[in-house]
Amino acid sequence: MLLDQIQKANDIKQLSPKDYPQLAQEIRDFLVNITSRNGGHLASNLGVVEMTMALHLTFDLPKDKIIWDVGHQSYTHKILTGRKDDFTQLRTYGGLSGFPKREESDCDAFDTGHSSTSISAALGYVHARELSAQDYKVVAVTGDGALTGGMAFEALNNAARLESNLIIVLNDNEMSISKNVGGISSYLDRIRTAKTYTRLKKTVKKNLSGNRVGQSMSERISRAKSSIKQLFVPGMFFEDMGITYLGPVDGYNIKQMCRAFDEARRLDHAVIVHVVTKKGKGYAPAEENPSRFHGISAFDIKTGDPILHSDKETCTQVFARSLLEEAQKDERIVAITAAMADGTGLTEFSKKYPERFFDVGIAEQHAVTFSAGLAAGGRIPVVCIYSSFLQRAFDQIIHDVCLQNLHVVFMVDRAGLVGNDGETHQGLFDLSYLSMMPNMTVMAPKNKWELSAMLHYAIAEHQGPIAIRYPRGTAFDMLKPIQKEIKYGKSEIIIHSRQIAVFSEGHMMKTALRVVRRLEENGYHPTLVNVRFIKPLDTSLLSALAKDHDVFVTIEENMLSGGYGEHVAAYCEYNKLGVDVLSFGIDDIYVKQGSISVLKKAVGLDWESIADKIIHYMQEYNDQQQEKV
Repeated sequence: MLLDQIQKANDIKQLSPKDYPQLAQEIRDFLVNITSRNGGHLASNLGVVEMTMALHLTFDLPKDKIIWDVGHQSYTHKILTGRKDDFTQLRTYGGLSGFPKREESDCDAFDTGHSSTSISAALGYVHARELSAQDYKVVAVTGDGALTGGMAFEALNNAARLESNLIIVLNDNEMSISKNVGGISSYLDRIRTAKTYTRLKKTVKKNLSGNRVGQSMSERISRAKSSIKQLFVPGMFFEDMGITYLGPVDGYNIKQMCRAFDEARRLDHAVIVHVVTKKGKGYAPAEENPSRFHGISAFDIKTGDPILHSDKETCTQVFARSLLEEAQKDERIVAITAAMADGTGLTEFSKKYPERFFDVGIAEQHAVTFSAGLAAGGRIPVVCIYSSFLQRAFDQIIHDVCLQNLHVVFMVDRAGLVGNDGETHQGLFDLSYLSMMPNMTVMAPKNKWELSAMLHYAIAEHQGPIAIRYPRGTAFDMLKPIQKEIKYGKSEIIIHSRQIAVFSEGHMMKTALRVVRRLEENGYHPTLVNVRFIKPLDTSLLSALAKDHDVFVTIEENMLSGGYGEHVAAYCEYNKLGVDVLSFGIDDIYVKQGSISVLKKAVGLDWESIADKIIHYMQEYNDQQQEKV
């Protein structure tokens, strides 16, 4: 196998060009096989095999810097830099990350995981290079989906003034995760079909370059190139900004890409190389359904069907079904997402209510302020964004929604530990950053029925900003039905006892029930509270329970800093309630990739670890009380 000859960076340069097609096929076969066992990002990686090979053939790693936007398409890059054997542990705890990691290899120039960041990072690298008088090339590999994000245009605006080489490779596959939307997508569609201009430019230049008169004419035509481009490529947006545009280039013609990359590296300013690819290339199921194969669990290679399939509803599916029910009753409801219609469960809503559905692209900041405008105009916007992505709109939530106390409903999907995507995707900060915002209400359901009930409450009964957080995966289906109607700021007591009160945040209820069972087996009689409202605190309940409880235990899948437990502890201390507060959450760390069960054990949020710590704490607490007597 040719793959066996790739042991380190730049080994690909030792192969003959006639071997490139075979190597590309071996890489695709390898990617399909490994992701069928471990899961991962398949469609995006299959689409860029040849493009990545061309980059590695043209540039010298790790001296030259390749920065991958998002980074979910960097598997071939990892293979070509000697990490093929590590793929057996892809996206596992302690194993190979599914994204670029500087700690993993010198060939990974920048840690990524969110969209639209690569050009900014690359521009920083370029200025660092110039300030230190070094000599290396910087390549930002971005996507047409990433160009729906405003940060990419902020970087392009700065790159246009650059007087040093910066190469921006635009990987254009007409998709982000879902199908791209908006003006940039339409603009690139026109460029892809504008081959007339490219052919004319080459023909005219070739025919006129043979004599002095021809050269003079060529120069005059060159000076008038903007007018010619306007005829054949509407807008020529990039060149109008001052960034040289090369392309479009066939993303499966390695020779053509190497030629374009080589031309780009010779320029003394910013240049975009527009490469057209296809998500899922070479594997029929992924080509036919690239969104489903964006991030996939283990699957059957022959059919593409998932190996593990559950008939139980996921939290996302519960939300999607419930929103359709609410939308049927109230025509003011509109749904907004940021390029995640499939992931957030809004696909059916978009089909049933197309005029009330808005996909704004990878633009969370715009999504939130856009929703604020909708709310100010009398609509009830339901904004569906993953926890990790919502934090990108922190300022907009504060200034454009909360400051005006607008009725915007935030559905915070993938809250808590997400798993194999690692640090950049764990939803561990939303309770902290949302709870600090005046006028914001934050809720978390214990099970699937309460998720539906909370959505109805948020839409029909609440006024002002409100967020509901829920996890990835199967919805908890115990403790049916909800015991009491939802009242603003009020928790729900599941078990009322004495001495220890366990406060469970949202989907941690399954863990809390097992903790309570273990405590009962050890002679304790704990109270169990379903928090429901992270903000505002149910202070009346805290004060009441403090009268006959010695210890409050809080359990949340969020950072301890700024989290629910910290707020409970602060209230108890300030009001001198005389109870100890033992909080369980995530310490001051970033949580790497791994399965949810493994990660919970690693951070001490599994039920055994929590129960053992409580029992140990209570033994010491009781010993201290006896000593006082």
